Amino acid sequence: MKFEHLIEINDPLNPLLDPLSVEQLWRGLVLRAESPQLFMPHLDECLIDERSVEGLRRRLRYGELVVEDRVEFEPMRQVRYLIAAQGEISASSLIMSIESPTEGSLFVRFQYDDGHDAATDAANSMYDDYRRSAYHAADLDTIRVLRDMAEQGRLDSLLN
Repeated sequence: MKFEHLIEINDPLNPLLDPLSVEQLWRGLVLRAESPQLFMPHLDECLIDERSVEGLRRRLRYGELVVEDRVEFEPMRQVRYLIAAQGEISASSLIMSIESPTEGSLFVRFQYDDGHDAATDAANSMYDDYRRSAYHAADLDTIRVLRDMAEQGRLDSLLN
C-alpha cells in the first residue's frame, strides 16, 4: 500500500489558525522521532541505540512486539522512518516532508509505503482502507500535539 496526504499547517487566509514557523515545525517533527511516546500513548518504550546529526536508530516496544527502525533527518525538509523487514513485519517507510509552496503557507506531506506489491495490495484493499484512515487520524493528532507544544513555547527552545 502506498498512501500519501497533506496536512495544512499555515493558511494565510485563515486568521483562526496560529501560524507555526518552519523551525518550530521541524523541531516538532524531530521530537516525534526522539520522543514518540508523546505522540503515541500506546507505545510502551522507545530505546535509541544510535544518534547522530543525520538520524537515529531505535527500538520501539508495543507490548510483546518490538520494532527496530532507522530515522533519517534532512534538516528543515524531511524526516524518513525506515523499517527493515523483521520477523512477520515487512519492510516499510514513512516520509514526512515540509512543504511551503507559497509565501506564508506551510504543509506536511505524509507518505506511507508498506513495501507490498500490487497483488498483495489488491488482496488487502479493505484492510488498507482502514489503515489509511488510521494513519490520517494519527497524523492529524501529531499536528495537534505539535500545535499544543508550540502554543506552550515548547518548540521554541529545542535544539535542531
